[in-house]
Amino acid sequence: MKRLTALLTLGRLPKALDIAQSLNLAGWRVIIAEPFSRHLAGSSRHVEKQFTVTAPNTDQEKYLDELLAIIRQEEVSLIVPVSEEALHVSFIASRIPENVRLYSPDHETLLKMHNKWEFFKIARQNGLAVPETELLGTDKATQLAKSVDYVIKPTSTCSGQGLQLCNQGDLLPDIRELPQTIVQQKMPGALKSTLSIAHQGRVIGTVVYRAAILSGTVAVAFEKLDNEIRITQWINCFVEAQDYSGFIAFDFMEDETGNPHAIECNPRATSGIHFINRQDIAGAIIAPENHFQLGLRPHPFMQQFWPCLTETQVAFFKRDQFLQKLKIMFKAKEVNFAWNDPLPVWLMPYTSWEIMKRSFFKGESFGEASTFDVGWYHDASETV
Repeated sequence: MKRLTALLTLGRLPKALDIAQSLNLAGWRVIIAEPFSRHLAGSSRHVEKQFTVTAPNTDQEKYLDELLAIIRQEEVSLIVPVSEEALHVSFIASRIPENVRLYSPDHETLLKMHNKWEFFKIARQNGLAVPETELLGTDKATQLAKSVDYVIKPTSTCSGQGLQLCNQGDLLPDIRELPQTIVQQKMPGALKSTLSIAHQGRVIGTVVYRAAILSGTVAVAFEKLDNEIRITQWINCFVEAQDYSGFIAFDFMEDETGNPHAIECNPRATSGIHFINRQDIAGAIIAPENHFQLGLRPHPFMQQFWPCLTETQVAFFKRDQFLQKLKIMFKAKEVNFAWNDPLPVWLMPYTSWEIMKRSFFKGESFGEASTFDVGWYHDASETV
């Protein structure tokens, strides 16, 4: 019997490997379309074929045409966007054959969730806790900056790019220098991240975790958090109100009383996927209507070994930081290593050279270096 084919639209990130392994173990033939000529998932035995495509931020229309050609050539049945490229990929929804399924919300939905100002308005309209947020250049933003510590960030960005931390009373930048920017109240408490998989307004399952080691503002080691009832309730309400389907992730910060406030939404898979059992990832994608929970892996600490090693080495002359990171590395499990599929982790310095090169020579975080050519940086009102 001929196996069905799933196309992943990015292969460079560890979460792509989780999805590829899961789908292949579920009996699917997995192929990858990726702007980088070599990438992490491409060395996995769970990936049958890979294609190098034009980066969407270089030529979006050419990128979409190349994806459509692969879909026809390889008789693809399922398309799974992996990360920041999802907003670009969503444009092919109206151009794919009827028998091909795109595992993604439509472009308009993705755009509303990705845009930090639009997300704030949606959450507030549904009575969900979010920090006070205003658009830069308005009188309300000026008053907010005078009354509380605050952060400045672009409405459409990823991996912490453009984030500025400011103190109460600091002068705001000129709107002409930073158009489409929000001013947001800074919460004083802990930062917690989530990943949920949803289907038609129903949350199949949620992972709550915190960063244990950071590269810039992006976590490369993670600790799973249990019994985060207020966070899961917040997510359940949001997903139901939006009738949302697919991957969806949030970052929360707590106020002085420990009450979580959502500071932004990421309508795509995040590193929380590393905590989910492989078979449940595929099941929730392939047949979400039959899935009602996500089984979690038994490891409370997970790490991306090579980025963690880099961050630990950088901290060598800061004794407390070095020892803390070294301790985390010793007790955390590598997110992707398997004895029956060892090459992705062993070859990561080679397959991830494009990311490492930008990080080393341009001073970018791993998050910035891995999304520069696929991230969505457009305003919600723009058409592309």
